[in-house]
Amino acid sequence: MEHDGRAQRGPRDRFAGRPVEERAEALKERVYATFTGLAIVLVQAGNVEHLTARQATLALLVGIVGITVAGFVADIVSHLAVHAAFPSPAELGRMARVAGEALASAGVPLILLALAWLGVFELAGALRAASIVYIVTLALIGFLAVRRTHLEWWKQVLALAMLVGLGLAVIGLQQLAHAH
Repeated sequence: MEHDGRAQRGPRDRFAGRPVEERAEALKERVYATFTGLAIVLVQAGNVEHLTARQATLALLVGIVGITVAGFVADIVSHLAVHAAFPSPAELGRMARVAGEALASAGVPLILLALAWLGVFELAGALRAASIVYIVTLALIGFLAVRRTHLEWWKQVLALAMLVGLGLAVIGLQQLAHAH
C-alpha cells in the first residue's frame, strides 16, 4: 500500500522509502539507458571485425555516461523552465540519483567487454552476451511491470506482447539509424 507517495518495501529494496515519482523516473532512466546500451553493442557486433575490445568497452562506457549526463541536464533544464528557478540542493540530489540509474544498466555489459579487453573472452562473444543481458533486462522490466497491473492473465499477455513489439520496433529503428 502507498502512503504519502512513499513505497512500502523490504529493507533490501534499493528503492525503499523513495517517493513513487522518483522510482518511476529512475526506472525510466534505466530503460532509456538499457535501450541505448543495447543499440551500442548491437552496432558494435555488426562491425566487430573493425573493432578492438578496448574500443568497444570505451564506446559503451562513453555512451552510457553520455545518456546519464543528458538525462541529468534535461531534468535541470525542465525544472528551470517549469519552476523559473534553479533546483534546490535536495532536488539536485534527487535528479542525480535518478540519472545514476542509467549508469547501473551498463554494469554487467561493461564487465563482459572489459573481460574481452583483458583477453578472457573473444570480443564477438562478449558483445553477444552483453546484448543478451540487455534484452533479458528489458524483458524482465516489462514482465514485472505488466505483472504488477493485476489485469486478467490474458490481458497481461497481450500487454507484454505489445511491449515486446514496441521494444523490437525501437531496436529496429536504432539499428536502422546506425546502419548508415
